[in-house]
Amino acid sequence: MRPGYLFYIVACAIAAVMPFLSVHSERASGNTEFVFPGWPEQFAGKTLTPLPLTELEQRFTTDFPGKISRFSDGKREIVIRWVTEATRKLHPASDCFQGLGYSVKPLAMHRDESGALWATFTATKGNERLRVYERIHSDTGQSWTDVSSWYWSALRTGNGSWWAITVAEKTAD
Repeated sequence: MRPGYLFYIVACAIAAVMPFLSVHSERASGNTEFVFPGWPEQFAGKTLTPLPLTELEQRFTTDFPGKISRFSDGKREIVIRWVTEATRKLHPASDCFQGLGYSVKPLAMHRDESGALWATFTATKGNERLRVYERIHSDTGQSWTDVSSWYWSALRTGNGSWWAITVAEKTAD
């Protein structure tokens, strides 16, 4: 094996381990204790009404690092997850819908009235057709439209809390 290849392999191994080392040092310093700020009363200018979690959602809260709640704004269902650490228990909403028997089709990104970007897809099951939007954001202004990008960023920084929001609305098209 040529010396250049060995250097490359060692460098890759070190790069792969570094995110885990920084998370360990952040957790060891005790920076992962967060006080839940409470659920928002409004979303996009509409009053939120709490809905009970489904049995499946209730089971999912076991060992989830944060809190999960479900709401309605009168027309849409909104699932809000407050997350306090990088976790694989936070996964794309499309995975949930596919697991429930929906067929999922990705759509172009959506920019809302405030300028925030949302990942978007349709979920279809029988005659039911939904348009689903999702994004993750932090109180510091960072945002992600996909869970994988959020996960690696959260794993690297290891400190913070995040809001993962999924909005589902019925559509006729």
